[in-house]
Amino acid sequence: MAGVDVVEAGPPVQERSRRKGSWRWLVVAGAALVVAVVVIATLAFRLGSVTAASDASSPSPTPTPAPTATPLAVPDLYTRVVPSVVLITTSKGSLGSGTVVTDTGTILTANHVVSGGGDLTVVFADGTKAPATVATSNPAQDTATLVPQKLPEVVVPAALGGGVVVGADVVALGNPLGLQDSTTSGIVSGLGRTSRTDTGTVRGLIQFDAAVNPGSSGGPLLDAQGLVVGVVVSIADPGKDDAFAGIGFAVPIGAALGGGGDGPGPGGGPQI
Repeated sequence: MAGVDVVEAGPPVQERSRRKGSWRWLVVAGAALVVAVVVIATLAFRLGSVTAASDASSPSPTPTPAPTATPLAVPDLYTRVVPSVVLITTSKGSLGSGTVVTDTGTILTANHVVSGGGDLTVVFADGTKAPATVATSNPAQDTATLVPQKLPEVVVPAALGGGVVVGADVVALGNPLGLQDSTTSGIVSGLGRTSRTDTGTVRGLIQFDAAVNPGSSGGPLLDAQGLVVGVVVSIADPGKDDAFAGIGFAVPIGAALGGGGDGPGPGGGPQI
């Protein structure tokens, strides 16, 4: 019997097709993965470039300005400061105002109110009445300080401020014509003014338009936070009748406490 060659049959045609299809799928999947990686890398690079360019072209952030102090309404300002304001009279007939500026009751006022001599009397906001003596005087700046011999049960010193600017709101407290604790408001009209009076020339004054009259001298000029920024000393009086004409003058608080004024300038008027 002739020999028969036995040959192992290979995988069926269907199996070979399936293997070939799997190989092609792997190739396609790998290519897609490569493309995806390239696309992602490209996008990431472009996004980083745009962000860097945006950061480079963006201006530096502007610092937020520091908040300024909130202005007080005039009624609130009056309530806060009026306990510090005093009425000053002398046995020679002088009338004026003053401000308690220390815990020990030291009173800041205008020098011409007390320079005429005679016995001094101060009346505090709570009605306490006490004799007083002159502790210091500065005729060049028309300011003086008084020491009362008796203090009220509660001493309320006013808070002292600094400089002012033209156009800033101000309030004047005092005793015009003896009307105790009167309050008027206005603005700073000018700086560095000069007032020529019967007792001398005072320079470096604050000009303001809050109404003041005889008896207001020595009272405080306040800023919008209730800080004492000046001592009222005189008015402009074109009619020579001691009537307020819309221009008052105050010594800056720095000068009243021994510093310099705001410099020379035009102006003039009688003491009140």
